[in-house]
Amino acid sequence: MGVPDKLAERMSMAEQHEYLRARFSRRTMIRGGAVTLGAVTGGAFVAGGTAQAAVPTQRTAPATEAVDGAYVAPFGRHLAYGNDPRTEITVSWQVPVAVKKPFIRIGAHPTALSRKIDAEVRALHTPAGVGASGDHTQYYVHAKLTHLRPGQTYYYGVGHQGFDPAEPHLLGTLGTFTTAPAHKTPFTFTAFGDQGVSYHALANDSLILGQNPAFHLHAGDIAYGDPAGQGKAEDTGFDSRTWDQFLAQTESVAKQIPWMVSYGNHDMEAWYSPNGYGGEEARWNLPDNGPDKANLPGVYSFVYGNTAIISLDPNDVSFEIPANLGISGGTQTKWFEAQLKKFRATKDIDFVIVFFHHCAYCTSTAHASEGGVRQEWVPLFEKYQVDLVINGHNHQYERTDVIKGNEVTKKLPIGGTAYSETEGVVYVTAGAAGRSLYAFSAPDSYEGHENEVDSVASFINLKDGKQNETVTWSRVRYLNYSFLRVDVQPAAQGHYATLKVQGIAETGDRIDHFTVARRAK
Repeated sequence: MGVPDKLAERMSMAEQHEYLRARFSRRTMIRGGAVTLGAVTGGAFVAGGTAQAAVPTQRTAPATEAVDGAYVAPFGRHLAYGNDPRTEITVSWQVPVAVKKPFIRIGAHPTALSRKIDAEVRALHTPAGVGASGDHTQYYVHAKLTHLRPGQTYYYGVGHQGFDPAEPHLLGTLGTFTTAPAHKTPFTFTAFGDQGVSYHALANDSLILGQNPAFHLHAGDIAYGDPAGQGKAEDTGFDSRTWDQFLAQTESVAKQIPWMVSYGNHDMEAWYSPNGYGGEEARWNLPDNGPDKANLPGVYSFVYGNTAIISLDPNDVSFEIPANLGISGGTQTKWFEAQLKKFRATKDIDFVIVFFHHCAYCTSTAHASEGGVRQEWVPLFEKYQVDLVINGHNHQYERTDVIKGNEVTKKLPIGGTAYSETEGVVYVTAGAAGRSLYAFSAPDSYEGHENEVDSVASFINLKDGKQNETVTWSRVRYLNYSFLRVDVQPAAQGHYATLKVQGIAETGDRIDHFTVARRAK
């Protein structure tokens, strides 16, 4: 029911989106209902059913009298920082049907939720004929909180007309969050990519909760509602209800730990918007300080303590999966360099960490390395001495030696230290969060089970296809479920601040550890 295969091969994602809107618009509008395809996409139609332009895919859902709000329980709560994590947090959640007057209550104590703030509902409709969940509407709710106090723990409850979390019998639904501190302080964060819905994904979530991180980075391929991951509208395996399962699964962690996502190839869902991210914009409320929110809503930055975090969108530069190749027209890379230059010049920022989906350096037999990332961004990582690069895409754990100019500048054994100001960049693939695992062409080699080899046969994805390469930078390889833990330790000016990085298996065992050190400003 999507775009015919032969036609899709010649069409960009935006062209596929317009094709589907023209095909399904009349059918959906005739069916009627509270949310139609025209309503979801803003209703910009011209003669013949073709849309005039790319338009937002979110809108406020109408109130309904069909269901008493007292019988509708919110679920899937997840947090995200605003542009300033010291004073801004967005709380997001889901409801199974449209509700009246959604809101959030917050306060410094669970029995004193004095501040009540209206929330926004974003209705996301999957058109009829698209995958297993066609003609299905989901309701996502967002409340943006500002003017918070740095380093403060708040209690919150989400509700709507008929469901007030301040009522005594609903106090068990309350959550908490803590804003970023105003000054440098030690903290921990966690990271992984390629999670989906599974027992392994749930196990990783439980382990992450036990690390007590300040925030979590998700390096793309979040829920896998689109299992094909090619950004093509003919994928009939799409099921938007996977997101209901994912947000329910993740809620135990994400309701109290900001869940900062970056977008991967499986997060391009071509049915909602020309850029494929209309669904993500309905579900997430991320910082809006990126270069091109209309095309790249998953590109942003934030600062926590002495560390700057930058989220990039590698779909814009991917040769392997080109559905969105070149979508920013180069603005993302220009913005990225400006961010790096700014953070390196900022007095209180010591570390710069970059996370995104496709790998610059990985030896998986599935996707391996992305030539577009090496071409566009690796020179900037090296020029501005990026301290750590975190990727997903390949479903395994792999960590490189220190790299500069595509060569190993220093072997980094387990337990070793890299000095990022002078030596080069360390890359970690942490893509074993829950989806089925891939494979290596070389034996596993991890803490307590080292199996060093001189070189590994792999490949890189280039514009003209795959190119084989033999690499010497693959230091740690672990083919099982895992995640990354990073402990950030500030230091006095002139002394070494550190990133203590650990790979942790689903069993709780440590599979890798190393340190990145830099003189504090």
